[in-house]
Amino acid sequence: MDFLAAVRVYVRVVERGSITGAARDLDIGQPTVSERIDKLEKYLGVRLLMRSARTFACTDEGKVFYEQGKQLLSSVEQAISVTCEHSRVLQGTIHIASPQCFGETVLPKALARLKPRYPALSINLVLNDMVVDPATEGVDISIRLGRAGIGNYVAHPLGDIERMLVATPAYLKKNSAIETPADLAGHPFIRVRGIFANGYLPLIGPSGNAENAPIETYMSTTHWRPMYEMIMAGCGIGVVQLPACAASLAAKKLVRLLPDHTVPAFPLNILMRAHRPIPLRVRGVVDFLKQHIPAMLY
Repeated sequence: MDFLAAVRVYVRVVERGSITGAARDLDIGQPTVSERIDKLEKYLGVRLLMRSARTFACTDEGKVFYEQGKQLLSSVEQAISVTCEHSRVLQGTIHIASPQCFGETVLPKALARLKPRYPALSINLVLNDMVVDPATEGVDISIRLGRAGIGNYVAHPLGDIERMLVATPAYLKKNSAIETPADLAGHPFIRVRGIFANGYLPLIGPSGNAENAPIETYMSTTHWRPMYEMIMAGCGIGVVQLPACAASLAAKKLVRLLPDHTVPAFPLNILMRAHRPIPLRVRGVVDFLKQHIPAMLY
């Protein structure tokens, strides 16, 4: 049995609260996860998890082993970092969580630049729009839109992602004019679920005053791409992050609506666990992203 690999699997299962989630994060099958935990329990001679068909809970021994296992993995990472520090070679796997739109439009460009500099580094990228705390989700780096908040992590600002209220020229040609925020209510609004769910679009007017414009949701979706494609098909209006629509705006395939008003931008932060010392590979990737991403946001 590869003891360290089994410990890593067990720690990830506890952190994720799910064998399925741990298997997905580690890119291995669910049967493999269960098998490694079984072997670990037999090796230790204690039951770590009390499992049922759908849930599990840590035994008292399991809780103790989880804390000790985290410390063991941290010590191993530190040993590798100290060794690699001498040669300045970044190697191993970096686990990154990112919002979907940013992770599909901006982040790949940054990671493409990262590859030639650190060829021995492997990337495990998870895209979702959930709030991901690196301390509890088992990732090295979490990129988050919105306020960083408070948690067991250190936040590094990367800039702001602008958002544009847009529609296609064809849509505007066939429908009533949009000249004031009040006009938005007469048009089908397409949005990502959870954004503008209260029926209002926050805007900042030309004098800097904040106002909420009523909107009528035509469609909400869990992913930004269907929203964008529906807007591009002329089915309605919506708000799109600038990196995702900049090319269409420049090509005049999209038109910015109410140009004297702005939708508040999303602050963008990169989060990493607050433990010390920070592994060399994590510090190197964070420094690289801080250097390159801000210029890619516009």
